[in-house]
Amino acid sequence: MSLELPTPIAAYVAANARLDVDDMLKPFAADAVLRDNGAVFRGPAELRQLFEAAVVAARAIFTPDTVRHEDGKVVVEGPAHGDFKGSPIRFTYRFTLENDTITALEITA
Repeated sequence: MSLELPTPIAAYVAANARLDVDDMLKPFAADAVLRDNGAVFRGPAELRQLFEAAVVAARAIFTPDTVRHEDGKVVVEGPAHGDFKGSPIRFTYRFTLENDTITALEITA
């Protein structure tokens, strides 16, 4: 089944599948905020550090299987597989989009 994801989210997911940090960053606004496991990351430098340490190093690939719109956000759910304890783990990604960019992302397990 193919999900109909908004363009910036589809680009992020495709880049994540390739573990391509540069392309993972492209859909994010310059002042984007990402909340993951209680930590807050702001802007491209902090997002890059997070992606390199938590995604690429663990070979963590998110495979969305559901999408819905809720409270002005695009909520995408699915498992992430990789070289990390408990793999696969089901995650919920709550994206805030503006002008075809990701301005905020909250990730919860």
